[in-house]
Amino acid sequence: MSTLRISFASNTSSISLTKIAGCTRRADRVIGMHFMNPVPIMKLVEIICGQATSQETLDFTTKTAEELGKVPVTVQDYPGFISNRVLMPMINEAVYCLQEEIIACPRDGDVGAILGLGFPPFRGGPFRFVDQVGAK
Repeated sequence: MSTLRISFASNTSSISLTKIAGCTRRADRVIGMHFMNPVPIMKLVEIICGQATSQETLDFTTKTAEELGKVPVTVQDYPGFISNRVLMPMINEAVYCLQEEIIACPRDGDVGAILGLGFPPFRGGPFRFVDQVGAK
């Protein structure tokens, strides 16, 4: 394993890495590693660079994620990154379906997502997911 020293690695899914880096003297060594839950099962880790993150820090972090058995993807420093940015509108739409009585109960929405859309049963559908991770 490489010996690069990272000043700060965050698992945030919504705080700007550029803002975090701006509070340090080594913004080039600040990076995000957003692991998906549950971490032991999910393979994806989003790698997020701040505006000043160096290529060396990105390369080291990507290699480290791979050594951990994860599949890294590099995403832009934007609230929600890619996974949560795509997920939140889907959860909102599920809630709208419940409000408009298109589905009778949250369970029906979750079963539909698992059996009709291929969501993994351990994760559940949008309603169970929100119960697990919380949403605002």
